[in-house]
Amino acid sequence: MAKLTIEELKKIKEKTAKYTSLRDGPANIKVTVHMGTCGIAAGARDVMSALMQEMAEADRQDIRVVAAGCMGMCSSEPNVTIEAEGSEPIVYQLMDANKMRQVFKRHVMLGEVQTDFALAKM
Repeated sequence: MAKLTIEELKKIKEKTAKYTSLRDGPANIKVTVHMGTCGIAAGARDVMSALMQEMAEADRQDIRVVAAGCMGMCSSEPNVTIEAEGSEPIVYQLMDANKMRQVFKRHVMLGEVQTDFALAKM
């Protein structure tokens, strides 16, 4: 096995710190993808993948991404909850990758609730 240089180790550390800051650390916005069994069966993995692609492009450190279990509303899965500081949480229903991209760009980045997809305010 080849030895890593100090520079390579620093790059690994930076990448790991950036990735873990998505789950931990301070955040103004929390995005929860509900990934219980019913959510996964309905396509929550695709929703999470689209969200992670958008996060990588946005390169924002103040947004936390969390995977959670079922909300108990299986008929509306996949569900995504957006919690922005100073605003009521919004639950989006029947999400797919394209809807997630729109919600990310419009709600998360610009603060515009996407009422077409919203299930409820919490």
